[in-house]
Amino acid sequence: MSNTIATQRSAGVLTLRLNRPESYNAWTTAMRDELTELLEQSNADKSIKAVILTGTGDNAFCAGQDLSETQQFSGSKNVREWLDHLRRFYDAIRGMEKPLVGALNGLAAGSGFQVVLMMDVVVAHPGVRMGQTEVNSGIPSIFGPWLMTEALGRSRAIELSVTGRLMDAEECYRVGVIQHLVKPDNVLAKAQAIATELAGKPPVAMRITKKFLKMANEAEYDRAFRMAEYGEREAYLTGEPQKVMEEFFEVRKARKSKNKPNAS
Repeated sequence: MSNTIATQRSAGVLTLRLNRPESYNAWTTAMRDELTELLEQSNADKSIKAVILTGTGDNAFCAGQDLSETQQFSGSKNVREWLDHLRRFYDAIRGMEKPLVGALNGLAAGSGFQVVLMMDVVVAHPGVRMGQTEVNSGIPSIFGPWLMTEALGRSRAIELSVTGRLMDAEECYRVGVIQHLVKPDNVLAKAQAIATELAGKPPVAMRITKKFLKMANEAEYDRAFRMAEYGEREAYLTGEPQKVMEEFFEVRKARKSKNKPNAS
């Protein structure tokens, strides 16, 4: 395993920490694959009773896809392979037979926000912001709106998808994306307390409950992923996402150069 995912086990609870704070914990395909393997392993490990997913640093839980990777896409083959890896990752989250608790230490955007929507219980602090920001990066928002419709309703899903705006923690708490809003220093401790409590639930009842929650919208989940492949392929073939991402990196580079202290 690489150092992009840190792990810690305590009393039957496994904590998985996204560990790229310099990139706002944005994930590459390799990083998501590593996290997928850890989730699948923990699901099969009878000694693990619950899982916590969190991030390193004070700025972000996960900013979503690392755009330096998707900027290099040139055609439908790249898109299909990328979505295949993403689908396995999401399958691992949806297939978790054990409680999955989110401890949000900062921003959750794009696919980072989508993962939050698939967690069982979410703990966060007032500085957290979340949203489906993909359209701002030139990426069609297709699978995310389906998840938001399931969790938040169609009207809000549409608004969040086309504006690409971020909700603050109070709004997220009000609409039910966050279940526990605590002080920043208490996020992980609260998540650990919840995970420990859930780990003590009867495991067969937990497994069957989660299995049927997954089955309830499996057909719609499959359809949303098929639609995402068509839409992403169409967009990347035009070159627009790559161009928008290139402009983003140029602006960021110019900003860093401007803020760099002059040599004395």
